Amino acid sequence: MAEVTDQETDQRHGSVYRVAGAITISRAATTQREIDALPDPLTIDLSDIERMDTVGAWIIYRTVRDRGAKVIGASRDEVSLLKQVGEFDKPAQVVPDERHNFIAGLRELGEWVSEAGVTLVGLLGFFGATLIGFANVIRRPRRFRVNAVVQRFDVVGVRALGIIGLMSFLIGIVIAQQGSVQLAQFGAEVYTINLIGRITVRELGTLMTAIMVAGRSGSAFAAQLGTMKITEEIDAMRTIGVSPVEALVIPRIIAAVVMMPLLAFWAMLLSLIGGGVFVWLDLGIPPITYIQRLNEVIPLTDMWVGIIKAPVFGFIIALAGCFQGMLVEGNSEEVGTRTTTAVVQSIFLVIVLDAIFAVFFSSIGWV
Repeated sequence: MAEVTDQETDQRHGSVYRVAGAITISRAATTQREIDALPDPLTIDLSDIERMDTVGAWIIYRTVRDRGAKVIGASRDEVSLLKQVGEFDKPAQVVPDERHNFIAGLRELGEWVSEAGVTLVGLLGFFGATLIGFANVIRRPRRFRVNAVVQRFDVVGVRALGIIGLMSFLIGIVIAQQGSVQLAQFGAEVYTINLIGRITVRELGTLMTAIMVAGRSGSAFAAQLGTMKITEEIDAMRTIGVSPVEALVIPRIIAAVVMMPLLAFWAMLLSLIGGGVFVWLDLGIPPITYIQRLNEVIPLTDMWVGIIKAPVFGFIIALAGCFQGMLVEGNSEEVGTRTTTAVVQSIFLVIVLDAIFAVFFSSIGWV
């Protein structure tokens, strides 16, 4: 414990601050108040000090720097500690806030485009590595991990039935309600069935399923592989001669590709049921009439459009999730960042592909 043994003011020699005991962080506030209370010129006598930590050394160093105080009686260790504290006393360079002008906006846009290009190139490279992994598995069927694929079927498909079914059922009700309100202005409430049937089977069933799978399974893929990267499990697999692409990526991609059409069909069915419940209760259209009307207005090509898009969406979601997971480096914070990026990237690519499919199917007459 620091103890002030003598605080005196002399016209010729100024103030002397003599300390016995320790100057540590526990006495920092008291020591600073005692020193501040003494007039200049100030001399600090460390002859009887027993212990001094970096906080105490900083207080003495700052007093010498700011007030020109003299230090006497310091041992070699104490002088060394004061010098080390002084070496770290460097002014910090504060970067001023950059003005958001036109040039800065262009630079940010260029950086974003460059980063997007690098990501696209990396994703294409990962796609190539995945194709090579598929080729290796086809040439050597024994390397195919059936148990891993079946487990992913359960995670991607079976456990997602509840949330996707509930979401689709509610979306069907929302479409029916909003459609009936608008069509009622023209006395055409019966055409609500047309709206429900075509929009859910052709577009929303598959698209909303893909968005749900991206948020649920795509994020899980990125988090799982990212955690394995941090714990060096993937490096260990490479060391023992196991390909991470064959063991981790391919089972997830197969599961997503196979389960997406089934989930999309499930979503279509639940959306039609939700819409049917609403038109039965609100518009008074009986279920038999509803089913007959759906059979009349929904062409078979609409269902094929939704089913064909589903495995492509599943492939893109699994590919983006695994790609971002493999990019994890450093710490656990990177896992969260890459997981978020995987979800955003998957949804973006799904919507872009959906637009491409819409143009393509329209050009071949599937409208």
